[in-house]
Amino acid sequence: MKRIRLFVTVLAIGTLLFQSCDDSKTYAELRDDEIDAINAWISTHDYEIISESEFYAQDTMTNENQFVLFDESGVYMNIVKKGQGTSVLADGSYSILSRYFEIAMQDRDELFSLGDTLTGNTNLYNYPLYFVNSSWSLPMYMLHPEEYKLTIDGDSYSAAFTQSYIMYSIYQTTSVPTGWLLPLRYVKPSRTSSSTDVARVRLIVPHAEGTRNASRYVYPCYYEITYNLGK
Repeated sequence: MKRIRLFVTVLAIGTLLFQSCDDSKTYAELRDDEIDAINAWISTHDYEIISESEFYAQDTMTNENQFVLFDESGVYMNIVKKGQGTSVLADGSYSILSRYFEIAMQDRDELFSLGDTLTGNTNLYNYPLYFVNSSWSLPMYMLHPEEYKLTIDGDSYSAAFTQSYIMYSIYQTTSVPTGWLLPLRYVKPSRTSSSTDVARVRLIVPHAEGTRNASRYVYPCYYEITYNLGK
């Protein structure tokens, strides 16, 4: 990635987007730019794109640099690790814990550049400590993942953040991006502290399936996300 800008306050993205949105382009033009950006990203990273039928023929698994395109949503997914659960989640409610990072897939004026890290909640090693309450500690988002309540009812998947250290701070909504939920139809999350066993995916998420800002300002994001079961 060219540069890393981890925005951890509302002003970092929210205010800038409101002040700097390019009103000169129509939605159709912004959408064309988004499609071009996605195609350029795929070409640059030499991803192999497969259809949903090919994905199902492979027992809903992808190879190392292979992404399945879901036509209805426009989301591309690569499953890195399915997880240690016995099966995909059935109907019901679940606490899901996720670590993630969100990467800009195109340049957007003065807001961000291609390859910038827009937000993220990852447990990084060798991160500088903060002096709080007479002791040195990691920031809260390093200690705790994003937590949300997932509800599954047949083909309906919905989720809302119940404990968010980054997503709510930045985007000011408890709604979990719908693009985050699609992998939960295929991965098998469990309760694990092992980074090698946790369910993990890579995603290309177009604006309509992304965050509130992505949807409003029409830009795609690349994600790497883990899924763990909470209590």
